[in-house]
Amino acid sequence: MPLRYLHTMVRVKDLEKSMAFYRLLGLEEVKRIDNEQGRFSLIFMAPPGQEECPVELTHNWDGDEGLPSDSRHFGHLAYRVDNIYETCQKLMDAGVTINRPPRDGHMAFIRSPDNISIELLQDGHLEPQEPWASMGNTGHW
Repeated sequence: MPLRYLHTMVRVKDLEKSMAFYRLLGLEEVKRIDNEQGRFSLIFMAPPGQEECPVELTHNWDGDEGLPSDSRHFGHLAYRVDNIYETCQKLMDAGVTINRPPRDGHMAFIRSPDNISIELLQDGHLEPQEPWASMGNTGHW
């Protein structure tokens, strides 16, 4: 039986702040499940036209006491972007932390409000541009 990608789930502490971050990245809400009995919400967000590739934001209404405080252990999400420099500039201008700037014109890593690593990939490589080319390993200015 062949496998098919369904989604990546991340736990979020502040649902509105996290949804605003993913909207800024370009994702839209495609499905929502609010479970009164379980006291949680599942919000699926995906790039326009790619509803089959969502990230599932899991929000426990009563908090996540007892769960690990650092959610980076799961790895990262990855998205292809049209222009890595423009995307990173837009995100940085909005206060998003850029953990690894796009020095090579191909790849960058950013961080969500819940400390989730997100890899941004350019199709091919753009010519190096300043100020990105001369940045060190951390792009948090």
